[in-house]
Amino acid sequence: MGDRDLVRAPRVRLRTSAGTFELGERPWLMGIVNATPDSFSDGGLRRTLEDRVALAAELLEAGAEVIDIGGESGVTGVPPVAAEEEVARVVPLIERVVGELGALVSVDTYKPAVARAAVAAGAAIVNDVSGLRDPELADVCAQTGAGLVLMHTRAKPKEKLLDPDLDGRVVADVEGFLRERITMALERGVALEQIVLDPGPDFGKTPAQTVDVLRALPALHALGRPVLLAVSRKDFIGAITLRPPRERLAGTLAAIGYGVEAGAHVLRVHDVSAAADFLAVRAALSGETPVDSELRLPVNLRRQSGPAAEWSRLTS
Repeated sequence: MGDRDLVRAPRVRLRTSAGTFELGERPWLMGIVNATPDSFSDGGLRRTLEDRVALAAELLEAGAEVIDIGGESGVTGVPPVAAEEEVARVVPLIERVVGELGALVSVDTYKPAVARAAVAAGAAIVNDVSGLRDPELADVCAQTGAGLVLMHTRAKPKEKLLDPDLDGRVVADVEGFLRERITMALERGVALEQIVLDPGPDFGKTPAQTVDVLRALPALHALGRPVLLAVSRKDFIGAITLRPPRERLAGTLAAIGYGVEAGAHVLRVHDVSAAADFLAVRAALSGETPVDSELRLPVNLRRQSGPAAEWSRLTS
């Protein structure tokens, strides 16, 4: 893809309750920490508070600029978690990740009570995967100054909706929906600079519809707000590759590469280390970052240690 085909991410300001940030110079990585026992992608591998704090630390060390903490999985067909239970899951974790690790944190919730408690605990952004189904969520952000991620979806939370009637018109629906939600948020007192947009891959969409929406991603820049791309391990990647969630890294990186070329500002990912490596090599090859003529590979990284390496040394 030549430079004339690339879409540079527009420079935009994002205002949060933890300060104002300039986005667009390079993509930010949003690392995912699930405080749930039933996540679709990790099956509740990190079950204790200490495990989850450790994961957040690992993601920050790997290059995450923001940690997204959620207390209810997106798994459909099961009842929603009560707000009180969700608060109990996320608040202690947010307090630790903000207080001990100094991280910028977003809370993945659609419940106003959870959002309010999370922001009070230190979260700076509310990541609403319901598409502002409850307008009171905007009130929380207006009152606290927290950033607000507006995501496109026609499905209710915890509902699986695959609507063939959206075929051929899903792109227009995404743009129209997000325009409406921006207006709603502004009317509730949210500043435009607090808003981030998410086209909602897989949410209320078939895999083919998700592909259509992502192909049209550059058009969202006309709305004037930063774009969050949440494609990590998603169903559309599984449908294309026929891989289960934890085997979708290669497909995720391909989607991230496309997203960067389409001008995405924030990339929400599980595998931060791999995504950071991908972005570093891509930036070097594209000329976006300089490469010093003295660049060399450290000697200790030339060979992989282990039995196979030792056998190679002995027989060479």
